[in-house]
Amino acid sequence: MRAAQLKAVLPRELLASVVVFLVALPLCMGIAIASGLPPAKGLITGIIGGLVVGWLAGSPLQVSGPAAGLAVLVFELVRQHGVVMLGPILLLAGFLQLVAGRLKLGCWFRVTAPAVVYGMLAGIGVLIVLSQLHVMLDATPKPSGLDNLAAFPAAVAQALPSFGWQAGLLGLGTIAVMWLWEKLRPHSLRFVPGALLGVGIATVVSLALALQVKRVEVPANLSEAIDWLKPADLLNLADPALLIAAFAVAFIASAETLLSAAAVDRMHSGQRSDFDRELSAQGVGNMLCGMLGALPMTGVIVRSSANVQAGASTRYSTIFHGLWLLAFVMLLSSVLQSIPVASLAGVLVYTGFKLVDLKAFRGLGRYGRMPMFTYATTALAIIFTDLLTGVLVGFGLTLVKLALKASRLKISLIDLPQDGEMELRLVGAATFLKVPALTRVLGSIPAGATVHVPLNNLSYIDHSCLELLEEWGRANAAKGSKLLIESRGLKRRLEGRVRTNIGIGAAG
Repeated sequence: MRAAQLKAVLPRELLASVVVFLVALPLCMGIAIASGLPPAKGLITGIIGGLVVGWLAGSPLQVSGPAAGLAVLVFELVRQHGVVMLGPILLLAGFLQLVAGRLKLGCWFRVTAPAVVYGMLAGIGVLIVLSQLHVMLDATPKPSGLDNLAAFPAAVAQALPSFGWQAGLLGLGTIAVMWLWEKLRPHSLRFVPGALLGVGIATVVSLALALQVKRVEVPANLSEAIDWLKPADLLNLADPALLIAAFAVAFIASAETLLSAAAVDRMHSGQRSDFDRELSAQGVGNMLCGMLGALPMTGVIVRSSANVQAGASTRYSTIFHGLWLLAFVMLLSSVLQSIPVASLAGVLVYTGFKLVDLKAFRGLGRYGRMPMFTYATTALAIIFTDLLTGVLVGFGLTLVKLALKASRLKISLIDLPQDGEMELRLVGAATFLKVPALTRVLGSIPAGATVHVPLNNLSYIDHSCLELLEEWGRANAAKGSKLLIESRGLKRRLEGRVRTNIGIGAAG
């Protein structure tokens, strides 16, 4: 960008970057806590997302950083493999993203059915709510969503005689402020994020009343939060479980990033996203996060939409927001140490509820019941099992739907005006799944009939159905029956060699 152009847009970009910074600050720390990691880890990811990915991004107005959509997966990975293995997993996941971007595979990450994505986010949202309700009481969350649900009454009972009820009230207050601000905020103050307002009020109240609650632990020197990747840890990637985890992180992060980028493109009329470049930039960012022992990153819609609404038109707002995060952590870490953990948990509970998008669920009804069923099943599978299993269940249902749709075939036996002649009309896709139905119709054809089988209404016919027709023609030739398959279009509908058999006529 030329110097004159930069000078013209710089004031607006600086204002937008401050808005994004205010939105990102509580979310970076809250998502880190929800992931079972120190808040500083989330701040490091936010800084990298601004300074590095913001500069390389193919979607210039998209903001990258730690995402609630990966919090559940990271929590599970840390619980199973330890914090030390998060670095190698992220390094490999980022490398996979970088390679996918360089191979121009960005568009393929967007073929995920919306029902699966929305269902995944809904399931993640429920799990975040169930875990952060414990954090709101200054208690430790359990490993699974069902465990958190079952243990919640006991956590409440334990919080009442201790200081946990104070933390709970701060969390509820934060949620109330966010909800009221979203409903009642003046148009002139729309740039003020509700999360920051809720956390700020909760912090002031907790300090004024000297409440005995847990507070954010941030090192005075950010370098103390960096856990450099050790080359010896890379050898552990030979473990198949870690390889699967890396692929899961890469796929989910990529899908969420590119879906977010597509949504951001719909919010403005400026430069469109280059999905392959964006994917490569995310790969570089996650590799850096892996090397520094930070959280994984994705493109995130909340911060990105705040960026667009604040008037940003270039990537400089994203870059500056990373700079503000870095400056705030280095110069004002004592302010962060005053924030109640319960207040950040309240932000995550509110965010989790927002991830359960019932409007999107109802919108899927326009495409039939199957997408709604896929949404609900994916979400429930994630809640009752784990994130990877739930996503695989969603993909499985999508493939089942495609298989059923691809095998849809309408079979009609029609009498023609000529005496003794009939037409076997096939409309759709004739696959092996329809062999029983086709067999029943062929069995109803009277002896001595001449049967015409046009193929122009078929999108596909496989060898099973074609051989069934050929076999019927051979078996009934002695009875005077004749089967005439129109050869026009046959080769383009059937892969492989087309055979001509005795008893099978050719028409057209």
